[in-house]
Amino acid sequence: MEMNEYLDVFIEESKEHIQSLNDHLLELEKNPTNLDTVNEIFRSAHTLKGMSATMGFQDLADLTHKMENVLDAVRNNKLSIDSNILDVVFNAVDELESMVFDIIGGGEGKKDVSVLVNQLQAIEKGESINLENKDANNQESKTSTSLQIGNLDQFETAVLQQSAEKGFFNYQLTVTLQKTCLLKAARVYMIFEILEQIGEVIKSEPTVSELEDENFEFDFTVILVTKDSVDEVKQKVLKVSEIDTVEVEEFSLDNLHNSETALVEAETELQNNVTPNNTTSKKEVKDSVKEQVTSKTIRVNIERLDALMNLFEELVIDRGRLEQISGTLRNNELQETVERMSRISGDLQNIILNMRMVPIDQVFNRFPRMVRQLAKDLDKKIDLQIFGADTELDRTVIDEIGDPLVHLIRNALDHGIETPAIRKEKGKPEEGVLKLNAYHSGNHVFIEISDDGAGINREKVINKAVSNGVITLDEANTLTDSQVYQLIMESGFSTADQISDISGRGVGLDVVRNTIESLGGNIMIDSNNGQGSVFSIQLPLTLSIISVMLVEVQEEKFAIPLSSIIETSIVNKKDIMQAHNKQVIDFRGKVVPLISVKEVFNVPGELTDEEYFSTVIIRQGDKMAGLIVDTFIGQQEVVLKSLGNYLTDVFAISGATILGDGQVALIVDTNALIK
Repeated sequence: MEMNEYLDVFIEESKEHIQSLNDHLLELEKNPTNLDTVNEIFRSAHTLKGMSATMGFQDLADLTHKMENVLDAVRNNKLSIDSNILDVVFNAVDELESMVFDIIGGGEGKKDVSVLVNQLQAIEKGESINLENKDANNQESKTSTSLQIGNLDQFETAVLQQSAEKGFFNYQLTVTLQKTCLLKAARVYMIFEILEQIGEVIKSEPTVSELEDENFEFDFTVILVTKDSVDEVKQKVLKVSEIDTVEVEEFSLDNLHNSETALVEAETELQNNVTPNNTTSKKEVKDSVKEQVTSKTIRVNIERLDALMNLFEELVIDRGRLEQISGTLRNNELQETVERMSRISGDLQNIILNMRMVPIDQVFNRFPRMVRQLAKDLDKKIDLQIFGADTELDRTVIDEIGDPLVHLIRNALDHGIETPAIRKEKGKPEEGVLKLNAYHSGNHVFIEISDDGAGINREKVINKAVSNGVITLDEANTLTDSQVYQLIMESGFSTADQISDISGRGVGLDVVRNTIESLGGNIMIDSNNGQGSVFSIQLPLTLSIISVMLVEVQEEKFAIPLSSIIETSIVNKKDIMQAHNKQVIDFRGKVVPLISVKEVFNVPGELTDEEYFSTVIIRQGDKMAGLIVDTFIGQQEVVLKSLGNYLTDVFAISGATILGDGQVALIVDTNALIK
């Protein structure tokens, strides 16, 4: 059976099962006696084990099998869930996820998880386990590099079997370099040269590329096929200088047969979907299969949706062209046909955009597990509340918004919510509340991250900003609270008294702001000192097709996103004032600076001496500006096109679009202009 064609399905379903494991384990932690939850966890682990074994990812299957045994003991009332058992199972799920991501990256999903396997076996037997070092498995994987049977694929297994049949020796060599060795990669190269002269290296741990990059401590292990004796191999390898020890032992083939038998059994088990120790009945399996068959959903690769969107974008451009031609020719039949085509294409546009929309739950679902671990690391009690997880966003936005949200959550847990002792002193409940809320409003999605922690100290922020030279003391006295809170998102700004690994080692929130603004969104901060903070993110529903106001400067056309525009206005030249050497106007009681689009983009042509200016008032957060243009053309939906790899740093231009008459209009990045 050719496995490559099933790899994508395996990866997607594995991610779903791992997410299900995390979600149900969190539920089990709140209610350890709920056997229904245990059964759900068991089913996910059981399915993942069978899939992994069939695909040949034996390390993944072995670890899941050990997890399954523990869960089976729990649901048969032979074992009671406690925090230690949950910690081990959570660590096992982390390792499973790590292996799946290795497979996604082109790896073989192999990892030394012997410590976790031993812990799970001990739990199954009712023995005590040592959890003093939560990273014990990682530490073990660094110090122990011996190769396991599960690490070998079918080809490597066949080579070892055939070599043994033909009279060759199969050895496992563990070479340890001296701690004073400076050029480890050079020594490894010399050792491999000798090994290849006397035989053939079948496998190495770490991999050859990792050894070449010196991505190992001081020891590594290889499996060698040769006709030399143990002593001969040792003597030849020890000729290389700066070697501490060389251990050579025969690589036993007995376990290979056991491994193959286990694989065949696992494949049979997956086909039958019933194991001797699985209480799931055949009727339940049949019902489950029937439910999957009758499901009215299918998996579609995102690349196909991207291709569909690209074709539709071309259709939008042609639609604009046809609308312009029909308007010029004024032919009734043509106009009726174009109007009908516009309505149909508008409906098609909505369908395609909805196909690309995915619930933000795909981002939110990783946070309960993350918050649980961070709360333990920080010794804090956190109640995470999630609302609006079914709110939908374009897939391209979903892919980018995850990291900024992680940073904001870490920031809230580290700097916002206090420790239980401090909260008790302040008369607050010991358990802090962290809320995630997402909702639609117009053509935007809002995501709010709020906490009931310490809030933002205005004076502390001002003092830090003044000392860093971000603002002057005179400017500080004129800033509103909202403007002060925005200062914490300046580059390199941090009010933390100590650098912390949790919230970014002193790195400010400027990275979060830049990412959100690159998506056409913005972030607002509100806070009440001593009571908590709210970070509100505004994002567009989609990035592909946007509504704009088309304007003209000389003979150049520009598109300004409607989401940034407050209104358009005509300004009398006499109403323009000067402030801080800049042209400003009074707009509804607020001083708004004017920006000449002609000057910013160096548009060629003579300046006009008109009495009135056409102005587009734009806003980003609580800041506003007026863009001076020559003419308003009107509103239009346009397709956002990238400027390509050679024009990535053009100031205040986020892309371009092709208009109905074939002209190119540049799309203005209003956030960059306001800055």
